[in-house]
Amino acid sequence: MQQRRWPRATSTVLGVLATTAALTVTATPAAAGPPDEAAPVSVFPSDTLTVRDPAQLTGRRIALPTQDCGQPVLCGLVSELNELDGFDLDPRIAVRFGGPVDPAEAAARITVQEARGDWRTGVDRVVHDPATNTVYAHPAEQLAPGTTYRIRVQGGRDHRATHETFTTMSATDGLLDLRRQIDSGEAFSVAGIEERGLQVDGVFPVAGTTLRWARDNGTTDPQPEPQPLALLPPTSTLAFGSFLAPTWLGEDVTIEQTPTRDDGPKPVGDERLPFLAVLPQGTPPPGGWPVAVYGHGFTRSTADVLLAASANARSGIATIATNVVGHGSGPESAWLVDTVTGQTRLPTYGRGVDQDGDGDIESTEGSSATGDAAPASSRDALRQTAADVMTLARAVGGTDLDGNGTPELSGEDVTYFGQSFGGIYGTMLTGVDPTIARSVLNVPGGPITEIARLSPAFRPLTTAALRAAGLLNSEDPSRHFFQEQMPLRGEDPVSLTVEGAAEIQEYLARATWLSRSGSPETFAPLIEPERVVFQVAFGDQTVPNPTSYTTIDAGDLWSRTSLYRNDRAPQAASNPHGFLLDPRFVPAMQQGQSQVAAFLGRGQVIDPDGPGLLWEVPIRDPALLLPLNYPSPATRP
Repeated sequence: MQQRRWPRATSTVLGVLATTAALTVTATPAAAGPPDEAAPVSVFPSDTLTVRDPAQLTGRRIALPTQDCGQPVLCGLVSELNELDGFDLDPRIAVRFGGPVDPAEAAARITVQEARGDWRTGVDRVVHDPATNTVYAHPAEQLAPGTTYRIRVQGGRDHRATHETFTTMSATDGLLDLRRQIDSGEAFSVAGIEERGLQVDGVFPVAGTTLRWARDNGTTDPQPEPQPLALLPPTSTLAFGSFLAPTWLGEDVTIEQTPTRDDGPKPVGDERLPFLAVLPQGTPPPGGWPVAVYGHGFTRSTADVLLAASANARSGIATIATNVVGHGSGPESAWLVDTVTGQTRLPTYGRGVDQDGDGDIESTEGSSATGDAAPASSRDALRQTAADVMTLARAVGGTDLDGNGTPELSGEDVTYFGQSFGGIYGTMLTGVDPTIARSVLNVPGGPITEIARLSPAFRPLTTAALRAAGLLNSEDPSRHFFQEQMPLRGEDPVSLTVEGAAEIQEYLARATWLSRSGSPETFAPLIEPERVVFQVAFGDQTVPNPTSYTTIDAGDLWSRTSLYRNDRAPQAASNPHGFLLDPRFVPAMQQGQSQVAAFLGRGQVIDPDGPGLLWEVPIRDPALLLPLNYPSPATRP
């Protein structure tokens, strides 16, 4: 694999989305001559669709046409894109030709090259629209942020070429700004935060303790749910509490888009966030136990640390967790802690909100953008959550949990591990925050739009987004009412045959572009390989393998990737996504957690089953993750 270069680089819709070709600009051939039907006549993206803006790092700002943009969702998407300082890092390239072309042959004539450098790549994921003689494709490799590229298209029979230049957005800038504000203390002063440590609400031994979660679900609350303590060492300890963190999120779950040459958006306030920690047995070493922050998954909560901390606790590592934006049920949720001395009720500081006004608080309600930025989905909730973990990692040092005058938690070399959604924002976190010494990222993937499109569990979310945009094109519920005809990376070109598929592809490409600054593959190239281990499950139906491929390949982190071969396990017919926390996946659960503890504690990458066949450490062939690998064709979109 070629080592990614961009972290060290110095180079800096119309109608109802009938087709990207409507936004392409006329290409200028290299020389005049007789008409050539196979010659390119227009190319997208192009810097001609930008305006000069000295307030941006790129010196440009997107300026897509806004007239006749269609219905409100599509117009809002154009408006949001026009605030960005460049095009996507994985743009949907559109080349319209003067006549019919063979899509594979035409794609072979397209290259993307740095305008001021030697790096170049071809294209992949090719789609041909014979009705408009347009070939769509994406770069074979992710592009660098804030960099100018040249699309070169070789001509037809006379080999005349055309080219177009475009500049990519400063996609990492926003989250890096938040980290700089946290490090400088500006975020806390602007938010009015004087308390910078952990506030302890209660400390209890695991032995003899029963824990239940009383959820605030809005109109009707469920019965308190017993929480699993049996997997933890009985000699370990539970600690409950909170901390104050600056928040940049507005009510619409977005962070203000400021000019990228600025110092970034300012906090709009503060929020008290929960923590739940599991401490090892015995006396902590001087300065406190080493700390690993755990990041929970989509629909989950801090309670998952009770499933994730077992191996760490046995290895002398304290594990602490907080809630993702919009998770943990409503603000009136509580822990019910029963011991031999009685019951203690403690707040859980749930972050769920009733966004839609129906009286109910769903498990992820409050984690997605609303209004014009709705297509950005969880972009800013992910960025805010990454910032929350940064704040937590800086708050744990020297914490005296039981008031005996001796710190139980150390702030030195804090580590991180996260599962699913936790692996996604954990990739972002690890890329921008050197405070995190090491990370294990379990079953992450990106971008979010592709996870939603390809996952049987999440595909209805794509249906809802396309319905809101007026783009559903199927009556078939088995297809979730849309057909997009999009190939996976490495597959043969697809020629469009379904009406409306091109519009769906364009909408998804734009939504992905809008959300790129809060997507894990954007930040993977910033991660030094020695700081990370990725864990991927073969045949994952929740975060599909192609999305894990995208994230890992973006940073060329294959040498740090462990593959759990669920297809070789007794549970081969089951979705392996949750293997790290699910006792039904034995022995993979214990094996995965042992790899986590070894890397976080000692920086050692172990093969969890040694000479066995359940794990490949590192993965032998990255191409294994290009297909979906679902066990049954019926589960495939």
